Amino acid sequence: PHHRDHFLELPQILAELLPLRVLIGCSGGGIIGEGKEVENFPAVSLTAAVLPEVSLQAFHLEEKALPSLDASPKAWKELLQFSPQEGTPHFIILADPFSFNPENFVKGLDYAFPESTKIGGLASGTHQPNGNVLYLNRNAHLSGAVILKLSGNIEVDPIISQGCRPIGEPYRVTLCEKNVLMGINGESPMSALEKLIENLSPNDQNLAQTSLFLGILNDPLKREFKSGDFLIRNLLSIDPTNGALAIGALLRPGQTVQFHLRDKTASAEDLKQQLSNYQAQKKGTAPKGAVLFSCMGRGKHLYQQANHDSDLFHQCLGDIPIGGFFCNGEIGPVMGATFLHGYTSCFGLFRSKKHEGGA
Repeated sequence: PHHRDHFLELPQILAELLPLRVLIGCSGGGIIGEGKEVENFPAVSLTAAVLPEVSLQAFHLEEKALPSLDASPKAWKELLQFSPQEGTPHFIILADPFSFNPENFVKGLDYAFPESTKIGGLASGTHQPNGNVLYLNRNAHLSGAVILKLSGNIEVDPIISQGCRPIGEPYRVTLCEKNVLMGINGESPMSALEKLIENLSPNDQNLAQTSLFLGILNDPLKREFKSGDFLIRNLLSIDPTNGALAIGALLRPGQTVQFHLRDKTASAEDLKQQLSNYQAQKKGTAPKGAVLFSCMGRGKHLYQQANHDSDLFHQCLGDIPIGGFFCNGEIGPVMGATFLHGYTSCFGLFRSKKHEGGA
């Protein structure tokens, strides 16, 4: 936002200086690049990728252009000019939080492109409509979303760190209505939560006053869970008359849920675990670059130190170039479905489908 007076000039300047095929970007309250996380100071981060055998298509979309959620996958594929020859495309999404609903958009993308990776973030740096900027090639937009579609010789591996640790035991949802949780394991959520908090350490009891969340397991058939399997959602309110909890997500009877706490230690441990899990998977080709969409609530605000997530990324995965920004919401997959998150770091790692020197 320090560069707001020059927002509209930037894409023209870059077009004159660099031989760009496609340019996307946005404003951010914090900027990430070259191993640095710059918060509350003027900065610009530019990530340039050389992508042979990769097709790039970028779109600016307004909310009114989206198909309804009842529309067929064909409508979503037509919106993004998909051709079957593309195979499985991947998507980077940058959206303005005041004018575009990313949750409905990623639901539509999941419906039409279930095998594709969708990652991104919401522009940040302002508290009012028309205060953010989105870039597409030589044009600047003050609303909507910019979407980059990548297809061909490219894979995009997501790493999602929600920064929470589970407490207590998992519960089964026995009674709910929309986003209101009314029964877990046959008792009121508030009753179960009071028993849980009684058995926590004094430090965790204090933390539960301000940093308590609910994790929701999306896969009802999964019997063994680990960190990262739960979708973390806010507790919105408590009804003292019946002990019900309003949650920032729709619920279904039979789902598995577990309470979680968030602090800087849990967040750091979760990120390290997710990065280590990725390193242990040993994908077919090595990643050559990455993007990071991190919540404005992380960074110095959470860790009391600069560059925490970028430093940990390089410690675990090596010297991979990375760029991105701090977001008003992060987009990435959990358990096979794409969601809008908060307090999250969403990484996208880019690698070739083909080994160097052959398929």
